Amino acid sequence: MNRLVFTLTLLTGVLCAAAKTQAQQEQQAQDNVAAFYRGKTVRMLVGVASGAGTDLIARMLARHLGRHIPGNPMIVVQNMPGAGSLLMANNLANVAARDGTVIGAPLNGTPNAPLLTPKTARFDPTKLAWIGSIYRSNNFAYVWHTSKLQTLAQLKTQEVLLGTPGPGSGSYDLAMLSREVLGLKFKLVRGYEGSTQVNIAMERGEVEAQIVGWDAFKAAKPTWIDDRLIRVIGHYSLEDPSELRGFARIVDLARTESDRQALRLMLARQAHGRPYMLPPDVPPARIAAIRRAFDATMRDPAFLAEAQHLKIDVSPMTGEEVQALVAQVHETTPAEVVERVRAIMEAPAN
Repeated sequence: MNRLVFTLTLLTGVLCAAAKTQAQQEQQAQDNVAAFYRGKTVRMLVGVASGAGTDLIARMLARHLGRHIPGNPMIVVQNMPGAGSLLMANNLANVAARDGTVIGAPLNGTPNAPLLTPKTARFDPTKLAWIGSIYRSNNFAYVWHTSKLQTLAQLKTQEVLLGTPGPGSGSYDLAMLSREVLGLKFKLVRGYEGSTQVNIAMERGEVEAQIVGWDAFKAAKPTWIDDRLIRVIGHYSLEDPSELRGFARIVDLARTESDRQALRLMLARQAHGRPYMLPPDVPPARIAAIRRAFDATMRDPAFLAEAQHLKIDVSPMTGEEVQALVAQVHETTPAEVVERVRAIMEAPAN
């Protein structure tokens, strides 16, 4: 019995010492991260123009995230629009510092872009370090109130001009897919920096329609629906969320399993929602620190109050969850589905 007591006591001491050593190592790692970030400036690169919903939400995150990163660095926002946020993503992956001082705020189609537009997306999204997503997104289509288009059914026979930044943006990719898979008559006008510029073009009468994320739209133009300045044609949600349930569901127009698979691949972007990322090869301790800072920000009362004011529903995903989702899409999507959708994305826009 004495030998058993001695053994148990010795084992307990070893376990306690190991736990203490692990705790010390974790504290040392956190201290090292804090020492690195103290006094530094972190750049948040936003892949759209200033004033767009993605930009407004990124700036909201930037105002709060730094308080939760060890060392409390200052976070400044830098807009880098172009090619549906691929200009920013390519820069982040291939040019930006890989030390944790640059964060990317892309459009939600960016994780799938290398599958669908490999000629312009020069990065591997599975090698990026995803730090989290603020919410799961849903895209919807609307027209300016002066448009003759009244219903989704009319879009099968009546052409409308749709403004878009270009490939990689939700408006472009979903419009192309809608046109080629579902037969909707979107005529694309490319080259706008972002949704803000498309909205201005709609007011000027240059284009009639746009496809954007529901939450980003509410942040940028919260009164347009109530003021009847736009007409919602339909939404692309697979889950039929309550706020959009009163509108037509565009994916219901799919008639074959092949069509539904193509739509599911494209709509995986909505599960990514509003993601944020770091370049490849950032030191693991800094990735972990920024992921945990992101998680803490999602619980921060000040952040949540601002999100509520902007009518943004916070339903976050952790960085690990986004990382797993990105890997799943790239590893499990059938090659023939990717080829079909890629051919659609590479076809001439008009």
